[in-house]
Amino acid sequence: MSKQQTMEAFTFGEPSPVLNNRDIFDYLEAMHNGKWYEMPLSPDGLSRIYRAAVHHASAIQVKRNILRSCFIPHPKLSTAEFTGLAIDFLIFANAYVERVKSRTGKTLQYKRSPAKYTRKGFKSDNYWWVPNFHESREFNANSVFQLTEADINQELYGIPDYTASMNSSLLNESATLFRRKYYENGSHAGFILYMTDALQKEDDIDSLRKALKDSKGPGNFRNLLLYAPGGNKDGLKLMPVSEVAAKDEFLNVKNVSRDDQLAAHRVPPQLMGIVPNNTGGFGDSGKAAEVFDANEMESLRAIFTSINDWAGEEIVRFKPYTLSKDKE
Repeated sequence: MSKQQTMEAFTFGEPSPVLNNRDIFDYLEAMHNGKWYEMPLSPDGLSRIYRAAVHHASAIQVKRNILRSCFIPHPKLSTAEFTGLAIDFLIFANAYVERVKSRTGKTLQYKRSPAKYTRKGFKSDNYWWVPNFHESREFNANSVFQLTEADINQELYGIPDYTASMNSSLLNESATLFRRKYYENGSHAGFILYMTDALQKEDDIDSLRKALKDSKGPGNFRNLLLYAPGGNKDGLKLMPVSEVAAKDEFLNVKNVSRDDQLAAHRVPPQLMGIVPNNTGGFGDSGKAAEVFDANEMESLRAIFTSINDWAGEEIVRFKPYTLSKDKE
């Protein structure tokens, strides 16, 4: 008596995890351990999301480059150290300046303490260097200044203004990763192998399953031969799963998530190297840059000059932003 054939369904391939909200919103509040306070947002998550989406990273880089081009180097604060402060503040909404003194107590220079590993201490005007939980070092009292953006929920750390667009950045990354898998995987967006023709042996089903599994990933686009003597021509069908729809949705997701990121950063698209889709373009880039500088960059420069009050000397100065080659 032959074995009764039953319908069988199976899948192959595993989902590709990407950065999600849980990696960023690690804490319900700025918790403290008796020595320092943790940040409300995971600094590791913020540093990873910086490179998750092209438009998110480009907007931050535009602001950093404008700040660096306008910065006037000081003997105690170099352009390199200021650039580090700028990128820290734009990504984490926090930046830390460390005062380095000589043995006699004279200030030799001001250095950047990376915001990813610097924490506000439990005591007032006290900070910690925490590269990991096994290594921590307390800074000298009153030797670190914290440059922070205001937050409505707590006063210890700043929260980036682009927080509302992080889901769009992650969605943009997910669409890109999915598209990569679409091309790297021989099955593309996936398909259903629909079989109604009974093969002679159960081992034939196992062999077919193994051949399909081995055809995915590296070495894809292989040919597959299925020999079914006496089978019906319609007994085996290969049905793609929404292949055309997946292509269209990819462009929609990329465009919508891009617009969300641009809205959060408020950077004109012509300053980020974006190619316009319409025939009219984005308009005069010079005027857009001037408006952007007046509305956004001038406010950022004012925040950085607050370091001077703590330092007791004018170590942060900027020259006027201009598009001409001859800058004053």
